[in-house]
Amino acid sequence: MDTNARQRILFICMGNICRSPTAEGIARAEFARAGLDVDVDSAGTEDYHVGEPPDERAIRAAAAYGYDIAELRARQVTSADFERFDLVFAMDRMNLRALQRFHRGLGVAPTLFLGDTELPDPYYGSARDFDRVVELSRKGVEGLIRRLRSPKARHG
Repeated sequence: MDTNARQRILFICMGNICRSPTAEGIARAEFARAGLDVDVDSAGTEDYHVGEPPDERAIRAAAAYGYDIAELRARQVTSADFERFDLVFAMDRMNLRALQRFHRGLGVAPTLFLGDTELPDPYYGSARDFDRVVELSRKGVEGLIRRLRSPKARHG
């Protein structure tokens, strides 16, 4: 990969209306704040909500922390995404397994966003669960910023 090329990062959950758009919105804002030129997107392993905005509870939780995700729209992951993106992050092990089956040696291999920790699905939970997604996403993005700023990331 060209070390001067713009990094491209994809976040993936099941329906692309809670966790992955939250991570996308936070990453966009924090990468810009950190002066990093990174393309960010999100998608779902399923097609349940294609074309829909994020869940209203996710929009509210993100907004409470200063992030606007209301304009994002859900889409389903495609095989081309594994070629187009440099990093593909699943929010949990269930979606990671789905991506690994779908990936089948195409481009970049998916990994868990938070390392060994899963980002729990808040869909059937409370407002506090959506706040937790924001908090964990911020923590994950902070780690990504450190990773992208490291000399190893810049020089291969």
